Amino acid sequence: FLSEYDEARHYLRDLLQRYDGCNFEAVFDGGREYENAGGACYLLETRNSIDCPIFDQDRYQAAVLADLTLVHGIGKATERRLKIRGYRTLNDLMEHPKFRTSARQVTECISAGNSGEIMDLIGNRHAKSHPYVLGTAGLHEPEDYVFLDIETLGLFSRPIILFGVGFIERGQLVVRQYLLRDISEEPAALLATMEHFASDNPALVTFNGKAFDAPYISDRLGYYGMGALTGIPHFDVLHFSRRRWKKELSSLRLSALENMVLGVHRDNDVPGQMVPEFFETYLRTGNCGPLVPIVGHNRQDVVSLARLFFHLMGDVYGNC
Repeated sequence: FLSEYDEARHYLRDLLQRYDGCNFEAVFDGGREYENAGGACYLLETRNSIDCPIFDQDRYQAAVLADLTLVHGIGKATERRLKIRGYRTLNDLMEHPKFRTSARQVTECISAGNSGEIMDLIGNRHAKSHPYVLGTAGLHEPEDYVFLDIETLGLFSRPIILFGVGFIERGQLVVRQYLLRDISEEPAALLATMEHFASDNPALVTFNGKAFDAPYISDRLGYYGMGALTGIPHFDVLHFSRRRWKKELSSLRLSALENMVLGVHRDNDVPGQMVPEFFETYLRTGNCGPLVPIVGHNRQDVVSLARLFFHLMGDVYGNC
């Protein structure tokens, strides 16, 4: 049996033969050059069906307000005693002589509806993967979500060659991919990606993005003196998936989750660790065939990320 690496090398050779002599625009038909203050890159766009759950905000708020352990100094045992005495919600607890000040602060934070602040509040008292943390995503409109996945030339301090950005528009998942034809186009692609966070209430959704995508993008932004990706509520679907399926599934990679949970099977996929070799082959030969599976891999990552996120949301707080 061929190893994954050997299969990828065979696939690479096939791509070079198949696309020999083809120009960029013909291979990526429907794409176009995208220009901004950072320069130019290549934009590809697709539209995909998506089921967005109807978030039950009343159900969520009632559950959170019934959690007295969100108040510092209250554990499960104290919560049980307080509820027996009639302090069943945080609103009730505002009448308690000892906990009323802290209860009021927590209640005011929840009532203000700032997802980032509520996420921090809950995450500091519970695990960062707690369902109440996921539920703060419901404080956003579907159009606020920015689904993000990147392809890079290495682990850190190497260029990002492809930015996949998904967002909801008129009930569909739009995936925009900002592809580098040359390394010099990275600033334009970075700036194009950051433009998606210019709305009033954006929320970032990634898969393992807290450990990889977000710090990597901030590193590249810093390299060009373009700021950082900070101050945006960030929902890392890997964390919520791990909590939900760690006892049921042997692998929690996105490819495994999309297969077992969403029923998606990929053909002719390029392994993530082979992306640098495929892209560098394109740069060296001028043959854009090796870019084809990179673009397809990234697009499917964004689509599966969004569908998995909404699946989790619907499973906990809505109805898919």
